[in-house]
Amino acid sequence: MLKNSSILVTGGTGSFGNTFVPMTLAKYSPRRIVVFSRDEMKQWEMAKKFAGDERVRFFIGDVRDRDRLYRALNGIDYVVHAAATKIVPTAEYNPFECVKTNINGAMNLIDACIDKGVKRVVALSTDKASSPINLYGATKLASDKLFVAGNSYSGAHDTRFAVVRYGNVMGSRGSVIPFFMSIRNSGVLPITDERMTRFMISLEQGVELVWHALGDMEGGEIYVKKIPSMKVVDLAKAIAPECKLDFIGIRPGEKLHEQMISEEDALYSYEYPEHFKILPAIHNWHMSPNRIKNGTKVAEGFCYTSDNNSEWMEASALQSWIAANSDKIGKI
Repeated sequence: MLKNSSILVTGGTGSFGNTFVPMTLAKYSPRRIVVFSRDEMKQWEMAKKFAGDERVRFFIGDVRDRDRLYRALNGIDYVVHAAATKIVPTAEYNPFECVKTNINGAMNLIDACIDKGVKRVVALSTDKASSPINLYGATKLASDKLFVAGNSYSGAHDTRFAVVRYGNVMGSRGSVIPFFMSIRNSGVLPITDERMTRFMISLEQGVELVWHALGDMEGGEIYVKKIPSMKVVDLAKAIAPECKLDFIGIRPGEKLHEQMISEEDALYSYEYPEHFKILPAIHNWHMSPNRIKNGTKVAEGFCYTSDNNSEWMEASALQSWIAANSDKIGKI
């Protein structure tokens, strides 16, 4: 499907884009991938990796700027929406800015994609959008709802929208693994709560979930990858077993456990071998055979959280992953 196509990635210089672009070039050889983002320095650094590859283009712009999106989407077949204000404390202290990017930006992109005839759009979401307790999660829930409803809003147009949702991305910039590695020489690692658990997913798995969504979607689905959980205490011990653990208490807007499917969402959720799908409730689309396909309805009251997971990552598995990815941790 992606072969010889034109793809645009918003926020494409982030951790996801730096993984999605080379993987997609290698697997599908699209005609072009347009990296759309607002940071010229990140674009300049990323462009060095693809010097001489005419399939990769760079486009300075902001999802808040609707006119710029219209220009960037000329001739684009598929869009992956990764642009977001996503640091929880930053969103709390700059709420208007978070809303402008995560909600207004989503609205701009939906309008522009419909008007420019884009075929399919996949938006990246987060566990924090499920039963949100902070502003970042609330804006991403609103964004998810906008992309789901975009399939109705598009009317007779052929543009279709879906969402992928996953948790803690291992080794990405600002995440816990590079943070713990950067301070291990201090001899102390801060832990918010000894009970805390997190989902664990690699950037490569995130990219593969987006590929799957682009090929599988009818419109309005939220795809949730099945991934292992890990206790943050065990994660810290795997990274720096010599360090003392300092329990500092949960920070504002932080959950003990990550959630990706709520009990309320379970009414519209189906299970597949490697993922779940939350189907759209509007227009009774959750009853659509083309969306359900070979899925199995989850049980009433089902809730997919990092503490009730059936799959757990062992310390040895994390240590092996760190050893194999040491050159990339914290850099993308």
